Amino acid sequence: MASPTAASEPKIPYQETSTAIDIEHVPVTDDPRQWSLARKTTTLCIVSLATMVSTIASNIQNPSNSLIEEALHATSNQISWTLAAFPIVQGNLPLLWSAASEIKGRKPVYLVSSALFVVGSAVLAFSKTIEVMIVMRTLQAAGSSAAISISAATLADIYDTHERGTRMGIFYAAPLLGPALGPILGGSLSQVFNWRASFYFLLICGVVTFLSFLILFKDTFRHERSLMYRSAFQRLAASKEPVQSSNESISTTQDSSIPVRDIEKQPQPQYAPDATPVLIPTPGLENLRLSIHDINPFPPYFRILSRKNNVFILIANGLIYGFSYCLSYTCARTLANKYGYHAFDTGFVLLCLGIGSIAGSVIGGHWSDRVLARKKAASGGKWSAEMRLESSKLAMLWLPPSVVGYAWVCEKHVNVAVICIMLVLIGFTSIWMYSSTLAYLVDANPGRSSTAVATNSSFRGFLAFLSIMTAVPLQDALGDGGLYTAWAGILVVMELMVMLVLHKGELWRRESEEREREILRE
Repeated sequence: MASPTAASEPKIPYQETSTAIDIEHVPVTDDPRQWSLARKTTTLCIVSLATMVSTIASNIQNPSNSLIEEALHATSNQISWTLAAFPIVQGNLPLLWSAASEIKGRKPVYLVSSALFVVGSAVLAFSKTIEVMIVMRTLQAAGSSAAISISAATLADIYDTHERGTRMGIFYAAPLLGPALGPILGGSLSQVFNWRASFYFLLICGVVTFLSFLILFKDTFRHERSLMYRSAFQRLAASKEPVQSSNESISTTQDSSIPVRDIEKQPQPQYAPDATPVLIPTPGLENLRLSIHDINPFPPYFRILSRKNNVFILIANGLIYGFSYCLSYTCARTLANKYGYHAFDTGFVLLCLGIGSIAGSVIGGHWSDRVLARKKAASGGKWSAEMRLESSKLAMLWLPPSVVGYAWVCEKHVNVAVICIMLVLIGFTSIWMYSSTLAYLVDANPGRSSTAVATNSSFRGFLAFLSIMTAVPLQDALGDGGLYTAWAGILVVMELMVMLVLHKGELWRRESEEREREILRE
């Protein structure tokens, strides 16, 4: 059953009667949060499939690198570029996809990006030179990046705050299957057929994903709940209407007392279900239509970065992601060079990392919701986004020791069963933390969830790129023992950053909101 509507047509803009609104709970037509369980589950499954395919694409090539190098007469440096280009593009293009999804909706972006992924996979399967392969891996990464960036925002569209951690944990298990399944799929297909079979497989997956979005997916985006859309619309409206004062922009509509404000700069309150804002349609602007040209993705990006709590969590998430990329890449080299493993055997060992990651995502996401509910009850119903980070403390105790343990069992060439145990522990603890910090980013940035997740992807992609480009030289120079002991130290610093946000984040957010108010008054 649909919620009370704010307008008969969703294209009609609104002005707020107060300086701050609960953007998460603005009344909308056909409220996605009131959809049936079946519709929500269908949506969750489709976006999970898309993100799983995206992450499979990122590392399915690894077991076939030597075969590709031989077949295309490529150098090791060129092979590294086919790997490194993927996370840097996949991480940064979401800024554009996110902005587009805040204007045109989620579904058109999913369809366009899925089509790009299909084209990239098709050309890769037939590529004859390494240069074509590098370019097509870039196109494939561009197509896969939309699902990575706006899927969390899609879930924020359909699930409320109290259930978001659990759903995020379940959802994030799907893209974690990619790093788990990618190597074993790539190795199996390469051994049974040839290295091109991996890209034929991705082509089939891309077509299935495209058809799922086209036929089964119902758009979850509602522009009334998007700060970016509202802000862009008001800027467009102000440019179309004359102003009455040189000191304050006033729209000359039927009610000229309503100022045109940049809503995205307005401080947003925490979740308060009873505090439904009063919305007034802005008359005379119904014929205005936004296009992609009316959106600049960089101001929202810099607004996310203007808050210290966001920056610390973004760096922490980027370090976890960069560490995971480095671990997968160097572990494959160690198994091949020190243990003499073939592609299929390597993929099977790396599956342990994926199994631990999936368990950490599902259990950690559910645990974060329980911790949040307990904290909220203890404070008499009041809550802050930082309460969710309490759930990451348990994993913090185990992650660095697990990494140190992995470092030296690899260095001493201990039985591979011990390596498998260490990989499960690392995957479990690192993604337990990540599921909480990702949900925190969404909770701490109401109305900007898509931009926050896209910014997170940018940080992840950049640090993954650095980790891949430096992984082999560092592994050769320091060995697995020195490299991952150093990583354990970096992860301790990462955990301290999360703890700092846990204790200071709410204060930092309030200070940021006050600065935004002062800027607005000027």
